[in-house]
Amino acid sequence: MTTDPSSPSPSLSSAPSPSSEPSPPLTDPSSPWPHSPVRVGLVGSGPWARGVHAPVLAAGPETRLTAVWARRPEAARETATPHGAAVAATFDELLDGCEAVAFAVPPAVQAGLAPRAARAGRALLLEKPLAADLESARRVADAVAEAGVVSQMVLSNRYLPGVRRFLARARSREVSGARACCLSGAFLGGDFATPWRLEHGALLDIGPHVLDLLDAAVGTVVRVRGTGDPRRWVELTCEHANGAVSQASLSGSVAVPGGLTRVELYGPQEPLVLDGAALGPEEPWPVLRREFAAAVRTGTPGDLDARRGLHLQTLIDQVRPA
Repeated sequence: MTTDPSSPSPSLSSAPSPSSEPSPPLTDPSSPWPHSPVRVGLVGSGPWARGVHAPVLAAGPETRLTAVWARRPEAARETATPHGAAVAATFDELLDGCEAVAFAVPPAVQAGLAPRAARAGRALLLEKPLAADLESARRVADAVAEAGVVSQMVLSNRYLPGVRRFLARARSREVSGARACCLSGAFLGGDFATPWRLEHGALLDIGPHVLDLLDAAVGTVVRVRGTGDPRRWVELTCEHANGAVSQASLSGSVAVPGGLTRVELYGPQEPLVLDGAALGPEEPWPVLRREFAAAVRTGTPGDLDARRGLHLQTLIDQVRPA
């Protein structure tokens, strides 16, 4: 480390006292939360709502799960009761009792309800993809912009510390090309073999994750071409604004124990690799919860907002058949 020769040499007398040391950023989940918890209402009662959104939002201290609304009241009750949350009889009732709304529903449902929440002045925690189609995604992003509310996408990989370290290293590199894959058997059966995933396949479900990582690691993606059947296996070729080219393999219909997520960057330096299996037991949820609550309390969204979701949906739309 070098020092500025024009600066005085450090000494005990010039060292800052503990009280003058800068406070950790509000987004740091290891520091105490200095505000009241953000009151969040949850839309949805499926496996993702029960297994992730509800317990994460209820855990706090940055957020408090106030109520759950779903099409089936009994399912909403099963989701809400373990966390001491109420069951809202209607979506409007949910909005009346919260500051922010989290969505854990199919993309088409999210796209229909999110603009209403934005117009009601509620912050939005949005699932990927933003919508089932580009036009609907644009309506969501426009509603968020017009209302001036905070939004944040649940692009879960981006909240993992190991992924953030990888992306920080990638920004300092010259990348000529990249390869990525995200493979699993999620569509073969189980909680995530849901109707919308089986209908639209890996492109709409897994595509936002992989395109987001390639865009962040290599450079802005400006064009995407694809081939294959998204319900079985799809190959993407991405052209980046800096001239780099990347390719990605996506499937939710292959028997890969534990799944496989990998990004490889190539250029003049040694390859830089992100291997999902090597990340260990890291969890994205404390970081996601903290950053969402900080955005709500400061009124300042981060980079992973509805505009990011719209960018990813625009890329996906280049691949989907008309």
